[in-house]
Amino acid sequence: MANIVLAAEEAAPHGAREPSATQTSVEHHGGGEFPPFQTENFVPQLVWLALTFGVLYILMSRIALPRIGSILHDRESRIESDLFASRELQAKAQEAAAAHDETLRVTKAQAQDIGRAAQQQSASETASRRASEEAAFAEKVAAAEAQILAAKSEALSNVEAIATEAAGAILEKLTGARVAAETLQGEFRNIKAS
Repeated sequence: MANIVLAAEEAAPHGAREPSATQTSVEHHGGGEFPPFQTENFVPQLVWLALTFGVLYILMSRIALPRIGSILHDRESRIESDLFASRELQAKAQEAAAAHDETLRVTKAQAQDIGRAAQQQSASETASRRASEEAAFAEKVAAAEAQILAAKSEALSNVEAIATEAAGAILEKLTGARVAAETLQGEFRNIKAS
């Protein structure tokens, strides 16, 4: 610092030497001590500290802290109301889920009942169709058997006539005598009966 003061004195013209601002402040404060550490300033500093602290304490306790307290209270009440609303919504959601599960169970049971009824109806319709088809088939089989018996009896009656004619023709060729057809038919009937 002394170098700065010397440089300022040398730069100033010779006739106008005034004390610099740093020289006066150093001389005023008594030799370069930091003002808060000077013992004569302790009492006024303590007074100003107490006044500033008191004013700040009053401002904080009357204005800032009540506002902060009300903000915290509002925030806490909002959080509590949100939690309460979320619990209510969760309970409603659980009730809705239980009702949905019950509806699904009832609907599933109804669907199974409908499926069983449809299966039973289909089985009964199939059984009745099968019975009617079997009855129609049995009638057709009986009619076919009757036709077969009629054809068989007709064929047998024709076979008998053909056999009688053939036997008569064979006897006539072998013996040269002609045998009556009624005689041959009687012989065939005797052979059949035995």
